[in-house]
Amino acid sequence: MQNLIYALIQVIHNFGAATVVGSAASALWLLRGDTGLVRGDAAVQRRLAILAAAAWAVQAASGALFGLTTYYFEHHLPDIHGIAVDALLVKIICAAAGFILAAAYVISGSRWAKHRRLLAWRVLLAIGAIALASAAFLRWFS
Repeated sequence: MQNLIYALIQVIHNFGAATVVGSAASALWLLRGDTGLVRGDAAVQRRLAILAAAAWAVQAASGALFGLTTYYFEHHLPDIHGIAVDALLVKIICAAAGFILAAAYVISGSRWAKHRRLLAWRVLLAIGAIALASAAFLRWFS
């Protein structure tokens, strides 16, 4: 049962990771070159920011569920150390920063200058890539 629960959490976590990166990549794809002109309207960008914020929340929640599942079945938190702890901290920081930036975009992004909106999406994509890379280190060093 424990392995089934871990696998189901992993499925949710993987779809969240794909959405984190995919929403930012999609938003950037909708931007034209260096001019930062948006194809379509601000509503599309806002919806992508809502999707990004929700995906970061899913990442945080599903990550916490891994620890809670171990605690429930084994009565202790996962035994990780060294590089795995560092990778987990990087993932936590990325999730918090990604959620905050995406939420800020949802709240006030339509009032930001075009270059600032472009920068926000670039940062969100970079944070997503860093979190994905950290996941590999967490997996293999734990």
